[in-house]
Amino acid sequence: MNLLNFFKPAPHIDEIPDPSEVKQKYRYWRWRTFVGMYIGYIFYYFTRKSLIIAMPVMIQDLGFTKVQLGILGSVLYMSYGMSKFVSGVAADRSNPRYFMGFGLILTGICNIFFGFSSSLMLFTVFWGLNGWFQGWGWPPCARLLTHWYSQNERGSWWGTWNTSHNIGGLAIAFVGAMVATHFGWRAAMLVPGVLCVGVGIFLIACLRDTPQSLGLPPIEKFRNDETELAGTEEKKDLSVKEILFEYVLKNRFIWILAIAYFFVYVVRTAVNDWTTVYLCEAKNYSIITAGSCVGMFEIGGIFGSLASGAMSDRIFKGRRGPVNVIFAAGVFGAFLLLWFFPGVHHVLHMGILFLMGFFVFGPQMLIGMHAAELSHKKAAGTATGFCGWFAYFGAAAACVPIGMIIDSYSWTGYLFVIGVCSISALLLLLPLWSATGKKPVAVEA
Repeated sequence: MNLLNFFKPAPHIDEIPDPSEVKQKYRYWRWRTFVGMYIGYIFYYFTRKSLIIAMPVMIQDLGFTKVQLGILGSVLYMSYGMSKFVSGVAADRSNPRYFMGFGLILTGICNIFFGFSSSLMLFTVFWGLNGWFQGWGWPPCARLLTHWYSQNERGSWWGTWNTSHNIGGLAIAFVGAMVATHFGWRAAMLVPGVLCVGVGIFLIACLRDTPQSLGLPPIEKFRNDETELAGTEEKKDLSVKEILFEYVLKNRFIWILAIAYFFVYVVRTAVNDWTTVYLCEAKNYSIITAGSCVGMFEIGGIFGSLASGAMSDRIFKGRRGPVNVIFAAGVFGAFLLLWFFPGVHHVLHMGILFLMGFFVFGPQMLIGMHAAELSHKKAAGTATGFCGWFAYFGAAAACVPIGMIIDSYSWTGYLFVIGVCSISALLLLLPLWSATGKKPVAVEA
């Protein structure tokens, strides 16, 4: 019971009456919250992607096959996807300060234990647990982004925060590669683990819960956001049953977004995990050349996250649906370039993968935000966690199943899957062009 009380949301306190003090505190805490979330999620990626860097050295040192290590990837994605849903429900009834901080500490510990192990069974256990605690990172961020930033500005803030994925992916690629090269694969797991324990403690010290827990007014009142004020309900507390059923499972829009997310993540993971091998085998690139092309996918993702969030705020006035559709169409266009470009030209493939990353990370970011806004402010973690559950089923489907397709149908099968998934995401997102979060939505499925 004491542990449950420890994770409970911080209680609201009396609102500060002085408008100038409110403005000053809001400015300070919004930036402090954002910096904490951003740094924290970078380090979540450190312990999510550490195995990818360690794998080549593990194959040499321990004699594991690619299939055996590939199973670990699928275990991570499956446990992470399930955790995103379960922890999403829990995060809506928890204090993100402790939920996100302890999640990062525990994922760091899992990496440390992994680094001291040698058997496939222990690797599977610790990597599965790592996936579970990885799921503690996203829902608290969705809760914080929903409570501290109003709808008419949230796209820009959320889009900027979303680049933490790409920065984390690039950082672990460089840091992990250097550590693995000079000190071995165990160090490549231990160093990120130790760093994440330290950053988890930093998150507990840095973050706070809602503005009301600090005596500040709700964000929609502070910013006079008419869109969110129109949907504000008097009821202050929602039960887990109400959050889960009324605002998520009975909401047909959430289901559509979740299924679209599945297809988006198949594309994202397939490009991220398989394109290096594709360029090496189909285009005869060296590993370094192919890796530089795939690196442009992450860089494109940074710009795509920023652009999609800004477009949804400034051009479409807080509407996420049009930008999701435009960027999903861009994913399909980039796929066509990848499919039909016949030659071997390093710079052009870098450009194509930059475009792919640019457009993929638009819906990768906005689908989660759209789900939070089409549900209820107090169900943001559950709605995004539910969609994230589907997303990481898609990520898991991009591992072993796509590998089997490549074995059976060569790289034509790989490209065909990307094409089918990209057009499927586009068709699913089209009906949500005009859907907004003006009112809490509880629509019968």
